[in-house]
Amino acid sequence: MVKQKEYKMKLSDQAMGAIMMALQKSLLEQTDIVPVLKNFELELMDDGTLLVKNPPVVKAKKTPVILTGKE
Repeated sequence: MVKQKEYKMKLSDQAMGAIMMALQKSLLEQTDIVPVLKNFELELMDDGTLLVKNPPVVKAKKTPVILTGKE
């Protein structure tokens, strides 16, 4: 059995945000999140955290209504 070198990595704040955006997108579009996560291109940064080079884009379908309390 060949022992592989062990790397300790953590998610960067940006990578965590990318995961949250993928979750939001899959919930809004009612689609599977797995293909989005599997297609993430990751880069190991100098500080040992992972960066997602191709985070998902979530687009709103209509302009949100801002409530001011004076309605």
